[in-house]
Amino acid sequence: MLKKCYNIYMAAYKFTQYFEKEIFKKRPYLTKELCIETIENPLKIERQENNRFRFWGKCDKLGGKILRVVTLEDKVTIHNAFLDRRFKL
Repeated sequence: MLKKCYNIYMAAYKFTQYFEKEIFKKRPYLTKELCIETIENPLKIERQENNRFRFWGKCDKLGGKILRVVTLEDKVTIHNAFLDRRFKL
């Protein structure tokens, strides 16, 4: 049952081809789950130029570092993600 709920949760999100092919190569510490957790539990959300959104979240699985996730305007298609060392609330 838990696995079924997890699959439904993951199915709600999409990933751009850029994310799938480039970001995972550049940042092997990232997982889709970490990105989704950041979007679901953000410290801050900000609209970016070109109709994208930035989500920042504390990532305990990465030592409490701040992860920034960028989505397309639908807020469910993940385009980019990286550790943001300069984040300030």
